[in-house]
Amino acid sequence: MTQVLLIRHGTNDWVHGRLAGWTPGVHLNTEGQQQALALSERLGDLPIAAIYTSPLERCVETASALAHPRSLPLRLVEQLGEVRYGEWQGGELKELARHELWPGVQFYPSGTRFPNGETLGEAQMRVVQAIDGLRSQHPETIIGICSHADLIKLAVAYYIGIHIDLFQRLVIEPCSLTALQFGRMGPRLLAFNDTGSLGHLRPRPAVPDAVEPGTTGTEATAEDGPTSEKSE
Repeated sequence: MTQVLLIRHGTNDWVHGRLAGWTPGVHLNTEGQQQALALSERLGDLPIAAIYTSPLERCVETASALAHPRSLPLRLVEQLGEVRYGEWQGGELKELARHELWPGVQFYPSGTRFPNGETLGEAQMRVVQAIDGLRSQHPETIIGICSHADLIKLAVAYYIGIHIDLFQRLVIEPCSLTALQFGRMGPRLLAFNDTGSLGHLRPRPAVPDAVEPGTTGTEATAEDGPTSEKSE
């Protein structure tokens, strides 16, 4: 059986308000760097055979903190990159939440296209194809994949049988670990959104319903995407 560790990049300065998407130059901040080092320590002596990552800096920096202590090469995979948010990229979530497409992103993501971007359905297809291709190269081993909140949520929804239009009910915190195991009987979810802490369960300041944590791009970590938990 192959185990796939899905790791969201650590915190950066865009996480709490803007949709970074593929914007270049978005790096981990001090907190994010500390999160990545802590995750590397938590993984301990797990026999990780390979580490793959989105090509965006925040993911490369997170994955590097895991790969270097294990003397593993870092392999960049374009398909693991963030959702193509088109004209929404770089926007402030509080403003995007007023856009006429916002309800579609939240409740009909399978059929809503970001302006001059892709649909979340298209993003789901490409990340699943990437994961399936990578795990086929590593039978009976453990591999790490560093990506973005929406991509990880979309992948988990696909593998455990949640309709994509419900994927916003999932929440992925910065530098969290989600583990899937693939065997003859299909995929199994072994761990989900594990940060090694219960801090993310503490009540957060009230926010408008349209951008409550856990939905695309507007969550407490807005930089990743339009899900209220917003990813990066």
